Amino acid sequence: MKQVDIPSNLIAVTDNQLLDAYSKTVTSVVKTVAPAVVHIRVTKHVSDPGKGKTNDQSLFGSGFVISTDGYIVTNNHVIESGSRIIVTFSDGAELTGTLVGADPSTDIAVIKAYDGDFKPLQFANSSSLEPGQIAIAIGNPLGLQHSVTTGVVSAIGRTLRAVNGRLIDDVIQTDAALNPGNSGGPLLNSEGKVIGVNTAVISAAQGLCFAVSSNLTAYIAGQLILHGKVKRAQLGISAQPVNLSQRMIEVNQLKTKTGVYIFEISKIPGIINTELRIGDIIVEFESNPVASVDNLHKYLNEGVINKKIMIGLLRGGRKQSVAVIPGELK
Repeated sequence: MKQVDIPSNLIAVTDNQLLDAYSKTVTSVVKTVAPAVVHIRVTKHVSDPGKGKTNDQSLFGSGFVISTDGYIVTNNHVIESGSRIIVTFSDGAELTGTLVGADPSTDIAVIKAYDGDFKPLQFANSSSLEPGQIAIAIGNPLGLQHSVTTGVVSAIGRTLRAVNGRLIDDVIQTDAALNPGNSGGPLLNSEGKVIGVNTAVISAAQGLCFAVSSNLTAYIAGQLILHGKVKRAQLGISAQPVNLSQRMIEVNQLKTKTGVYIFEISKIPGIINTELRIGDIIVEFESNPVASVDNLHKYLNEGVINKKIMIGLLRGGRKQSVAVIPGELK
């Protein structure tokens, strides 16, 4: 087969055109979304034991408007324990923010500002994301307003441990550079729609940055606006993961090699767990495999509160099913 040589000047032109198109895409997105991306300054009262007094400390983060009536999404760790919240817009306007609700389990919070001309961002469907797609992060790293970094969606479906120990599912990994102050800002696609909320950087691993997906964020934000919190269920137990023997797995035809061992049971109003015993190993929740405490947390959502649920468990090495009624986690 005869080799065809492509003139180098044509290759250069093509590369330049691609770079120019990429630059135009990014600048267009930034101009479009800038009015919706905000700088958040939080004042916290910090005690000084040595001097026996309390000092005010200012912390900074980012956020973005999600509604025309002033609801703003940010991270829980940005506003946590704040006594005063100031929201600054791209035109320099400053408004006082009021906390609507926060969810430490997903590191998402919603605040509200009033009497502004709010231009909200739209959420993209993060379930349609693919690795390699453009990712644009806008925020306020180190207190510098509206810094822009770009990269790609490195991976989807990651998990991240929240400060309260729960696992955040459906996390996006990106190589768009994030720094302190980027927290709570939007991660955007090439259409300027939100695909995630920038939330964490693993400092020991250069370039490893994470965002809570737009689908999860939209759900959590909706719950916070409606209820001021995210409703979750609980069984009134303390439990830990445990390995199952090969014999247990084969005899009981289990779909998992691990289960959740119950070592404490509490009597809590609204929860019916009398069929459970200390020493039981939970392996199923409504026929869904339970391999870890994180699995169990995932199934204990708002939809199962005050409803009869069948739990598959091992007792004395044999599998059986018992009924429980989860209550609301307070």
